[in-house]
Amino acid sequence: MPLRVAQARLDNSASLFRRVLYYVFYDWTREMPRSKRLITWSGILIQGYAVYSLWARSFVWPVMWPRGISLYVSAWLLYCLGSGIMNGMLTSEFVRKTQLEADQLAAQQIQRTLHPEEVERLSGYKVETYYKPFRDVGGDYFDVIELAGNRTLFAVADVSGKGMPAALLAANIQALVRSIAMAETDPLAMARQINRHLSRYTPSDRFATAVFIVLSRETGKLAYVNAGHNAPLVFGPGATTSLSATGMPLGLFPEAPYESRTAVLSPGGALLVFTDGLTDSIPGENPEHRLRDALADSSQRKMPLLKSLVDPKFNQDDVTILLVKRDTAYSNRPA
Repeated sequence: MPLRVAQARLDNSASLFRRVLYYVFYDWTREMPRSKRLITWSGILIQGYAVYSLWARSFVWPVMWPRGISLYVSAWLLYCLGSGIMNGMLTSEFVRKTQLEADQLAAQQIQRTLHPEEVERLSGYKVETYYKPFRDVGGDYFDVIELAGNRTLFAVADVSGKGMPAALLAANIQALVRSIAMAETDPLAMARQINRHLSRYTPSDRFATAVFIVLSRETGKLAYVNAGHNAPLVFGPGATTSLSATGMPLGLFPEAPYESRTAVLSPGGALLVFTDGLTDSIPGENPEHRLRDALADSSQRKMPLLKSLVDPKFNQDDVTILLVKRDTAYSNRPA
């Protein structure tokens, strides 16, 4: 045990030493605009030249008296000039980053309103959600929307990229889903309309994978379209079904083909919809197998088990989990 403690302390010391070296040699101007970066480095070079002048002449001070006074005053003024230029640029950069942080905070607060923090209770079902953006704002979107005819729409999308651009596109998809759902509840028509809109009005390098699932609560029947998304899992007694892709990601081609398919969520079963941030954060060679094991758990703690699978060391993306569990005794009508 003492050997392990000593080894841990040694590892911590090495980590601290690496962090110190990182901060010492890191170029703090690299995130500045090019013009500001050049001016800042000019100030740094002026400071360095002033220090060099003082150091080079200090060994011949007696020879240079009294003319050396003017040299040292000039060098000191030169140093102050360089310091003023550098501090001015760093202050300007600090103000710019402060404004960016304020904008990101506002965007983060707005994005929280786009995701339902609490899902209304569905008779015979329990819906749990989990969302963790990799940065302040993320490109994942999920929604739970009540439809006519005792039906519910579950929508999950994962936008390419990260940060603010992805968050803006995710907000656009959220607006499209909600507006279309008011008039059209067919997941196939929804996928086609959203794909055409994104293909026409978003940059060519931006796209999104998505899955739209309409649940008929009385029967447990699922009608779904999977637009290049990670296959949701439907766990039932003795079997697990993958809702594989039925079309390509949204926003690539305006007339891309999509197909609608069906599945059944049996009493006592569960539907798991997730983004690739979940599977990418699970260590091991077969993360989907661990997802299936979590769904098969009978302790009614499926969501805590799914969240515990996320390893911070591997987490490099937004993580979204949507879990729908059907009560065992709810409706015995045929699907």
